[in-house]
Amino acid sequence: MSRALQPWEFLLLALSGWMNRHQQRMIVYLIEENRILKVKFRGKRIHFTDDERRRLAVKGKALGWKMLKEVASIVTPDIILAWHRKLIAKKWDYSSERRPGRPRVMVEISDLVVRMALENLRWGYTRIRGALANLTYKVSRTTIANILKENGIEPAPERSRKMRWSTFLRAHWESLSAVDFFTVEVATLGRLVTYYVLIVLELSTRRVQVAGLTSSPDTAFMMQIGRNLTGLLGGFLVGKRFLIMDRDGKYSGEFRDLVEESGTDIVRLPPRSPNLNAYAERFVLPIKQECLERMIFFSEKSLR
Repeated sequence: MSRALQPWEFLLLALSGWMNRHQQRMIVYLIEENRILKVKFRGKRIHFTDDERRRLAVKGKALGWKMLKEVASIVTPDIILAWHRKLIAKKWDYSSERRPGRPRVMVEISDLVVRMALENLRWGYTRIRGALANLTYKVSRTTIANILKENGIEPAPERSRKMRWSTFLRAHWESLSAVDFFTVEVATLGRLVTYYVLIVLELSTRRVQVAGLTSSPDTAFMMQIGRNLTGLLGGFLVGKRFLIMDRDGKYSGEFRDLVEESGTDIVRLPPRSPNLNAYAERFVLPIKQECLERMIFFSEKSLR
């Protein structure tokens, strides 16, 4: 015979049934609320923090895939369980016990290696290593090779054949000059005449000289300019080892030969590379924008 329920047991069953129904109503409400939120955020990607992913993964794993299928709305059950698998995998990868690997080379040493390689194009790994040893830095040849490779610097044989333009400028800074043409329109009776102005620039001091101007820069004009620039009495190119110029046809072969015979080597830039003659170009830009383009010239005399 079954025993009769005690009053307190009956009360406990009634209370648990009420709580179960109350919790069920709460779950139904939350599911409906999630559905509404999912519709509201449709098409919009929701970004979760690592902590939010961890919390959803722990709670979702406890529910299981079938229950998540009914409850989850903003994230699919597969994604939640995948988060949980990654969480478990991260727990057992022993990352917290890993020790730091070999420390990176000091920035100071790396800068020194790059500087030595660029300023001494024929220095190999052993020579750079010896120079660093003189500065009390002990670095292996492999480390030096890795530093140069990271900075895109070739080994010594290739580096000496492929000097960078910035390295060339630094090495010969005091003996460099540059030449460039620019044009100015002069109003004459009935038409505009284009005049060509030739300037020469000393890179180390930014000293500029207007070498000449003409409406017809032919070979005769350029030869006279060459004689003026290379003259022993006050010639602008006296003492200059290099003259930088582009490949403009106005710099005739006769003009270049005259300059080189005076002891100044011609450095002709690649086609369409005004950035390599940046100092002369930088002078031309403001002198035209801030001066010449704001004035009207009616003769060659007024332009001079």
